[in-house]
Amino acid sequence: MRLGVIDVGSNTVHLLVVDAHPGAHPLPATSHKRELRLSEHTTADGAISPEGIEQLTAFVHECLTIADDQGCEDLLAFATSAIREAPNGDDVLSRVHAATDVKLEVLGGPDESRLTFLAVRRWFGWSAGRLLVIDIGGGSLELAAGIDEEPDVALSLPLGAGRLTRDLPGDPPRAEDLKVLRTRIRSDIARVVRDLHKVGRADRVVGTSKTIRSLARVLGAAPRADGPRVRRVLDREALGELVPRLAQLTSDERAVLPGVSQSRSRQLLAGAMVVHGAMELLGVDQLDLCPWALREGVILRRLDWLGA
Repeated sequence: MRLGVIDVGSNTVHLLVVDAHPGAHPLPATSHKRELRLSEHTTADGAISPEGIEQLTAFVHECLTIADDQGCEDLLAFATSAIREAPNGDDVLSRVHAATDVKLEVLGGPDESRLTFLAVRRWFGWSAGRLLVIDIGGGSLELAAGIDEEPDVALSLPLGAGRLTRDLPGDPPRAEDLKVLRTRIRSDIARVVRDLHKVGRADRVVGTSKTIRSLARVLGAAPRADGPRVRRVLDREALGELVPRLAQLTSDERAVLPGVSQSRSRQLLAGAMVVHGAMELLGVDQLDLCPWALREGVILRRLDWLGA
């Protein structure tokens, strides 16, 4: 079947069209995305602004047109922390549904973590043993660990790269502000370290997300053009040396680094601080990168239901 998935994230809204059936590897057919940055289209109380709602609705209309043109037989649509945490999130969902007839399903943080874990498990297979998965988005950090397809522990922390960057003034930021942010990051992660360790030592630690891929690319990982099956890693020691370098650069200067887009350059520093903090506190020396993440997890779960 041909399946369309609309992923409404904190940074990007993305339509992915895949050809798939139960038991098969989903094959991407078409990808259409736009960086709406809903987490930044907010009012003083954190609600998504009328402009943000209008842009989201218009883009969902675009996605529907493309999905129809591509012959999609089924369409899934989900949203994450940007809408989940907005005071007017229900109103946003209602307005999008009224205008487009698309029902966005809002995923909870632990659900994001579980579905991302499923995608990583399917990518690496059973031979990977016990997995520990680190995934950072615009609004949250997801951590999951386990030996099966359903993780033994699935956590979500409010440590997204976009969220933290909004609380980090200056370009580049001041050293004292970075010190406060570093303490906040490590304090939040430290509270859940025991939960992750008590389920057993990981045989493989995996990182997934645009931020982690960008950091690995800056540090010399293979470019995207080399394909998804090339092994890519993120080394903790190298990342620890990169963080202070990023802290001295403006967002425009970060944007010229390999693998870093202008639109993501400002939040790269906060993302690097979160990933490095997680690796250090969890005792992880190296992350293996996975090209699959939440979106693929949603697709795989849907295919599982169809095949049941």
